[in-house]
Amino acid sequence: MNRKNIDGLLKGKSIELLKKSIDDQNIRSISVDGLYSSAKAFAISDTVDKGVHMVVLDSKDEAEGCVNDLYNIKGDENVYFFPTSDVRTVKGTMKDMSAKVQRTAAISALRDYSHGAYKGDFLIIVGYKDAVDENIPDDMEMSRGIIKVSAGSEYPFEKLQDDLYGLGFTRVDFVSRPGEYAVRGGIIDLFSYNNDRPYRLDFFGDEIDTIRVFDVNTQHTQGDALDTLNIYSNITSTVEGGGTGEDGAGCPVYAALPDDAVIWISGIENFEERGVEGAGHKKIYLSSLHRQASDVGISFNTSPQPAFNKNFELLASDIKSRQKDGYKVCIMSENRSQIERLRNIFSSFDLVPDYFEYTIQEGFIDHDGKICLYTDHQIFDRYRRIRLKRTVERSERLTMNDINSFKEGDYIVHIDHGIGRFGGLVKNRINGKVQEAIKLIYKDNDVLFVSVHGLHRISKYRSGDSTKPPKINKLGTGNWERLKNSAKSKVKDIAEDLIRLYSQRRVAKGFAFSPDSFLQQEFESSFQYEETPDQIKAVEAVKKDMESGYPMDRLVCGDVGFGKTEVAMRAAFKAVADSKQVAVLVPTTILALQHYNTFKDRLRNFPCNIEYLSRLRTAKEVSDILERLKNGKIDIIIGTHRLLGKSVVFKDLGLLIIDEEQKFGVAAKETLRHLKLSVDTLTLTATPIPRTLQFSLLGARDLSIINTPPPNRLPIQTEIIDFNEDTIRDIINEETARGGQVFFVHNRVQDIYDVEDIIQRIVPGVKTCVAHGQMDPKVLENIIIEYMAGDYDVLIATTIIENGIDIPNTNTIIINQAQNYGLSDLHQLRGRVGRSNRKAYCYLIVPPMTSLSDDAKRRLDAIEAFSDLGSGFNIAMRDLDIRGMGNMLGAEQSGYIAEMGFETYQRILAEAFEEIKGTVPDMPGRKEENEVYVTDCVVDTDMEILIPDSYINITAEKIRLYKELDSISDESSLQRFIADIEDRFGPIPEEFKQLIFVVRLRMAARERGFEKIVLKNGTMVMYFISNSMSPFYRSSRFSGIIKTIQHKDASRYMLKENNDKLYITVKNVKTIEGAYNLISKL
Repeated sequence: MNRKNIDGLLKGKSIELLKKSIDDQNIRSISVDGLYSSAKAFAISDTVDKGVHMVVLDSKDEAEGCVNDLYNIKGDENVYFFPTSDVRTVKGTMKDMSAKVQRTAAISALRDYSHGAYKGDFLIIVGYKDAVDENIPDDMEMSRGIIKVSAGSEYPFEKLQDDLYGLGFTRVDFVSRPGEYAVRGGIIDLFSYNNDRPYRLDFFGDEIDTIRVFDVNTQHTQGDALDTLNIYSNITSTVEGGGTGEDGAGCPVYAALPDDAVIWISGIENFEERGVEGAGHKKIYLSSLHRQASDVGISFNTSPQPAFNKNFELLASDIKSRQKDGYKVCIMSENRSQIERLRNIFSSFDLVPDYFEYTIQEGFIDHDGKICLYTDHQIFDRYRRIRLKRTVERSERLTMNDINSFKEGDYIVHIDHGIGRFGGLVKNRINGKVQEAIKLIYKDNDVLFVSVHGLHRISKYRSGDSTKPPKINKLGTGNWERLKNSAKSKVKDIAEDLIRLYSQRRVAKGFAFSPDSFLQQEFESSFQYEETPDQIKAVEAVKKDMESGYPMDRLVCGDVGFGKTEVAMRAAFKAVADSKQVAVLVPTTILALQHYNTFKDRLRNFPCNIEYLSRLRTAKEVSDILERLKNGKIDIIIGTHRLLGKSVVFKDLGLLIIDEEQKFGVAAKETLRHLKLSVDTLTLTATPIPRTLQFSLLGARDLSIINTPPPNRLPIQTEIIDFNEDTIRDIINEETARGGQVFFVHNRVQDIYDVEDIIQRIVPGVKTCVAHGQMDPKVLENIIIEYMAGDYDVLIATTIIENGIDIPNTNTIIINQAQNYGLSDLHQLRGRVGRSNRKAYCYLIVPPMTSLSDDAKRRLDAIEAFSDLGSGFNIAMRDLDIRGMGNMLGAEQSGYIAEMGFETYQRILAEAFEEIKGTVPDMPGRKEENEVYVTDCVVDTDMEILIPDSYINITAEKIRLYKELDSISDESSLQRFIADIEDRFGPIPEEFKQLIFVVRLRMAARERGFEKIVLKNGTMVMYFISNSMSPFYRSSRFSGIIKTIQHKDASRYMLKENNDKLYITVKNVKTIEGAYNLISKL
């Protein structure tokens, strides 16, 4: 992004004088005043074109804002953020990998500059007081912590591993964070501390062939190869705490700056340049607040952006008067759709400001240049999250792989044989050839070996209830088959019902709403957060449905805090703009009040009457509301199931919004079914719906899935702590001191009041209350409402708060005995805080880590690492999927999920929907051509097909790759898989190549109607579909294969029938590749 577009900005005499003063070696200090907000970053950008410049600000937030502005104005190649090496937290300090990498990257750039190895003309380092007060290693100490390597040069393979180990690097299977290295064949992957992405060194003997950067998540290499690389160890650890290292190492950062460097200072009183003798470096003071005696004083004429408080009239009149006075007004926003909306709104005021598709931290007015830079996030009081370069992201994929990996003793489900236990990856000899197989142990110690090309038929057992182990099946009995058939017939009933309703609605007549009005655009522009692509898609789909001629019935799914309510509000506003009434139906009184407050706040500047009906209303208020509703004086009514009562009469209901439909009773659902046939309906749910189910429901439900989190939400800082009274006191005091409230989750009703006593004792004067599910509903409701009103500081509760209580003022949650919760529970509980623009905290209290199970440690590590809303969402989604499935298809289905495991149930469900779709005419998503007759083909062979240990020797990764390869169903995915493997592990050996051809063989066989292929002793037998009534035998595909066979060599090809099974035998087939080539020609 380039600021060259803004002609005339800060282009007066002042900037020229500042440039000259920087170049004049006799001037040692400069005072600048009149620069406000982001004008400081523009002044720095305008005057810096050579040399080293250190910018020192008062706080971390200011430094982050300044760095982000410089990225946008000057580009990000030569601008470095310089934080402290660790983040200070309640516990003391938290190792922050991003901070370490950002600090090391800045130090390494500074070192390169001093040694003449820096590639740019200038270097800008932006820090803050705490960061510059902390020492950095001196040059000698630093050179001991760096390994230099070059492509094409010799560096003994073993020696590099020893050197990395000597510098404190840890050997792992897969590199995911700084300070790690991995070895595979002739490849060394390593993560240096001066970059946010790791490097892959490919060796040829002891010579480094190539050096490339790779992506942690995909493990794929990216970009061009590098010539040289400096590998940095954790150099910040030698001087942590701001002091010097054990051996006297460490020096102030100013001592490492070149003599001609310039230091820019803002907001720091009595600035002192530690460790530098004499007058030190040239200094520029950017705030008059701490003006020191200086050689030159320079004044600018800028002022901060005025506050508009989301008021369009105020903004429009300001722009009008500025333009009248000859000012150029520029509106800045990173969001293209927001710029489009603002353009439409301003055109109705006959205003044409300029627009920039990037933004700065704080807008300002340059009175000399007559330019106003207004930022969209300040106009609408919207929080803007700053993105910094060189931020280390934890690999969600590697964590997922770890959680999903098979461990000995895990319950595994085989689609044909039921539930057994995982007994490891074993090698078997078949006709003298080695193959690998997965060993499953069933009841009475029966053993089943599953070949590596049959892994798509097994999955890890998961059900909603993780505490109860499943029943292990006995091989060779019909119980498992009966259970599958019973589940399938139940699902078919549900599917038929859903599809019938869908078809009825498609022919019903509904009200077609008119296109968006000007007011609608104004309403959408004032949204406090930046929309996500999924949210935009959902809104567009809802509007399209509303504007169509038949009644809408759309389901919007999204995690807690992903912006479903905003989608509903936009739909509601659209309905009200067409003079229709809107009913919002919620499951609880608390939610009714919460939605009422949210709607009222969001619509306060628009002509719209909102009311709510619940137990909290008096009889007089209720009758008054009902009267006004009947007369059309209320536009939006929010309420519990009371809204469905006979006494509630609408003048003209146009839209029904249902929040968490699965929480309503049977009677309420029945009433809703009848309503849905004539009124546009929008249903919201926080429980995600699994991917396969989304596909299956095509043609039974209109779905919008919101999977992306809001980009500007702050991550929730998550920490694992012990039960320490001082720590808990500090946490509660810190939150209440900033006017906030605290959730304390304790999931045992028996001693929840003892916990309240402890909190009252360690934090005297704090107002506490207790909430749990065994309370009288009325009492519970009153407590929550009083807490929402701010009458209490700490709410001690069971996991009841997981159920949709949304209190923006609560931004700290403490979860006691966190090791006892599943990932999804921890994720849902944590999602209760961080719902405003404030920084939120989640503390997980656990006993000493040594006493925890490996599973619990893995869960806690994942939840602590993925603090971003939506990051790690996929991890928690896996448990939530099960709830989503139960919600969509009725609670009785959860019993089947528990008996057969989630993946197997999903597979049966998909089959059931497919079968139903085939019987319903005009069914959306129904296949006409390319009918698939065979869903799976079993391959049985005695060839040596496996991943050799010499190529990959990590068992968990082997199984994962076997599973991934086995689930591939098209050639393009297979090509991606091959490229990925070669990139990560080097050239593929022959045994592995043949295994890849098994997948191709299976795909080709399925297409041609073969359900089993046996390839042994050089002979291939291909079995056609066993069901002789299958329409396949009447298809042109079958007759084409028979014709081809008749024209082949009869001594080699034979068509046979045995026990009603039709098959073809082919002799002299030596390899899997040969079998594939042969079958492709049929």
